[in-house]
Amino acid sequence: MKYTDLKGKVVIVTGGTSGIGLSVVKEFASCGAKIVAVSIDKDLLQPLQEELQQQGTEAMTFYADVTVEEDCRKIVDRTIEKFGRIDILVNNAGISMRALFKDLKLDVLKRLIDTNFWGMVYCTYHAMPYLLESKGSVVGISSIAGYKGLPGRTGYSASKFAMVGFLETLRIEHSRNGLHVLIVAPWFTRSNIRNAALGPDGNPQGVSPREEKNMVSPEWVAKQIVKGVIKRKRKMILRLKGKLFLFLNNIFPALADRLSYNEMAREPDSPFK
Repeated sequence: MKYTDLKGKVVIVTGGTSGIGLSVVKEFASCGAKIVAVSIDKDLLQPLQEELQQQGTEAMTFYADVTVEEDCRKIVDRTIEKFGRIDILVNNAGISMRALFKDLKLDVLKRLIDTNFWGMVYCTYHAMPYLLESKGSVVGISSIAGYKGLPGRTGYSASKFAMVGFLETLRIEHSRNGLHVLIVAPWFTRSNIRNAALGPDGNPQGVSPREEKNMVSPEWVAKQIVKGVIKRKRKMILRLKGKLFLFLNNIFPALADRLSYNEMAREPDSPFK
């Protein structure tokens, strides 16, 4: 498949109005795909719809809460009503957190699992008949935290580990009928996900605890995701730092633990201090 082969493909992107999701929407749109951008941020949907239409993209924006199964079913139903098919589902909607487990309200953990894991499960479940028909792609935007537990991110790591296990199993189950499953694990990326990350009481922390300027851009990540779909890759660890970190974790896990702790402890207002 080439970039031109994406022309006319129908792509659903959850969490599609900001960060990596928005960049994925725009990257697929630039390849001529038809876009369904899903978000819980109502105020951002109409401006995105207008922007995509102005550049000649066939698009639909859709308000939905992916933690609600009925909303996920409606995403799929509305997509089929408008476009008649689904070729690519990008499960990107997600939230993060920063708090020690001992300080955490348990409903914060539940919110992360409901959004990051069950939101993906619901959307994938209802889209599956159409993805199997098109021999399409299911994409999960996981994280390095989906392969290595990160301190202060118990709920986030748990949800991303669950995503990886689910999608790897799904790939094996459908290894003989043409379904493509791609798991993407970005390294730290400039995004509002850290600003919206939940603290121990469930309220957003409001500001990023990390230096954003040294991180990769969501636009770069989106380009890699589109390339991964075109090449029907299985897994993408982005970038070299992420690959080296996971390699180190396989060889010297205790050292990787210490490095993880020290890295998170350096953050301003770190819960480890």
